[in-house]
Amino acid sequence: MKKKTNFAALFSGKKKTGLFSLGGKKRKKRYKANRNRLAGLRLILAPSKKKKESGTALLITAAAAGAAALPFWLLAPGKATAEQKEKFSGRAYAHRGLYDPDQSTPENSIPAFRRAAELGYGIELDVQLSKDGFCVVFHDDDLLRACGDDRRVDEVTWDELKTMRLFGTSRRIPLFRDVLALINGRVPLMVELKSGPRNVELCRSVCAILRDYEGDACIQSFDPRIVAWFRRHDPSRFRGQLAQPSKFYGEDGMAPLTSAILGNTLLNAAARPQFINYRIGDKPAAVRFSESMGALRFGWVSRDPADAEGYDAVVFEFYRPEKKL
Repeated sequence: MKKKTNFAALFSGKKKTGLFSLGGKKRKKRYKANRNRLAGLRLILAPSKKKKESGTALLITAAAAGAAALPFWLLAPGKATAEQKEKFSGRAYAHRGLYDPDQSTPENSIPAFRRAAELGYGIELDVQLSKDGFCVVFHDDDLLRACGDDRRVDEVTWDELKTMRLFGTSRRIPLFRDVLALINGRVPLMVELKSGPRNVELCRSVCAILRDYEGDACIQSFDPRIVAWFRRHDPSRFRGQLAQPSKFYGEDGMAPLTSAILGNTLLNAAARPQFINYRIGDKPAAVRFSESMGALRFGWVSRDPADAEGYDAVVFEFYRPEKKL
């Protein structure tokens, strides 16, 4: 006797047997397998918590490294060659020539420069432009202290400047070219370019004049833009940043932020000076850091032999130091 199929049981869900129940199991297995594959794919595609944490740590590490490198980038000096060190370091430079305290032999005058060269001292001097574009050797922005005229140097033509007497003597304001002709390579020169409204014109003029000079001459300025100009346009010229503590800039009416930037030589990134000629006395940490990275240590103005200790070169006045430090 044939066994009857219980169709009611097959569709009731209470007891799953036979053909339909077997197919259900296969479908269930396939569903589970597909679900597991999808879950695995999601794990691969979606970043894990550990991966997120490691990415964040990497960003933090990179930011910390950048912050640590920033002082090096801001304060790093340019690299001086062995030849530049040989020519310009280890020397004493007569401040504005070898002039007298009472100005009987005036500062920045031909007699002061001649005396310094004859005694074998290096010479520090100041250059700026006349109204008609001549490079003259003169320190102050205006003519009042030295010549009794309250006009600025760059407001007066060379024809008028050359008639003015320095400090009541018979000595006159010299042209930069005349000083170079006088020195004629006998001693090294430290040429300070005075900052003003015509910096680029001054830089171009000094650069052109020095190109024809066969002696040793480096440049320096309190204005980092001038030093940066020479870095770009005359990179083989030994260059230096003049600076002093921030309080002195403030006394001259400069804003606190600008004073802090200049006093700490924070624009070395643009100028990359090979020496820093800093006012003798205490130096901020930023300047000492630049020196530790290779900036030659120059100092101004020394009025006592003890001032020269610890410097690669000094600018001096009113005494006779050893020619080599």
